[in-house]
Amino acid sequence: MGFAEAELTHDAFLGGRVSAWQPRHGYRAATDPVLLAAVVEATPGQSVLELGCGAGVASLCLSARVPGLTLTGVERQSEYADLARRNLGPNARIVTADLTDLPANLKQDSFDHVIANPPYYPAGGGTSARDAGREAALREETPLEMWVEVAARRLAPKGWLTMIQAADRLPDMLASMAPRLGSITLRPLAAREGRAAGRVLVKARKGGRAPFTLLPPLVLHSGPDHREDGDDFTPLARSILRDAAPLPWV
Repeated sequence: MGFAEAELTHDAFLGGRVSAWQPRHGYRAATDPVLLAAVVEATPGQSVLELGCGAGVASLCLSARVPGLTLTGVERQSEYADLARRNLGPNARIVTADLTDLPANLKQDSFDHVIANPPYYPAGGGTSARDAGREAALREETPLEMWVEVAARRLAPKGWLTMIQAADRLPDMLASMAPRLGSITLRPLAAREGRAAGRVLVKARKGGRAPFTLLPPLVLHSGPDHREDGDDFTPLARSILRDAAPLPWV
């Protein structure tokens, strides 16, 4: 059973360039899918698979920046998959399935890019979210290694996997990528100057042989703390989150 209209909000992203229907209560996209989309170096005509696409915000933001992409999303929660279909319309194929049990026709496809924002919190421990959809989006049930394995299988030769993840899951992510992907590049995301990174953006290439590269962190907010109403994004973060600029990856 899907969401009723009264249970939804229509939210703007990229400074109003795109908008998406989201549940009023449940998992709601914020900056993470926008940042994920900003680092995908796709070109018109390429194919993109988003694993765990939710309401489709990352794919929506990517398609706003790069026209002419062939988009596919996989989402196991049917009500969120329905929202992704509504948000992306005929511009994407949305498959309701668990990434560990993809339909046979999807297993025959390969993609230039696979993108994903897997759950940040490992299974067990911690406080569960009161909303089941939010809990499913944030608390891991499928191991992170399986996300990487499925992504690597679906990538075309020389294709790119791009992921955003909590910084404390980085060792697991790199260990999962090492036997399957190469040319791994990492950009930490820090809330403010001088703070430890809370999240990381990671890219890896199927068949890549370039050495591991650690890029400078992207600092999201100006100043030592939040002191007034409204956002306080740094100029670079604002250009990405509001102006749809790509995040430099060199």
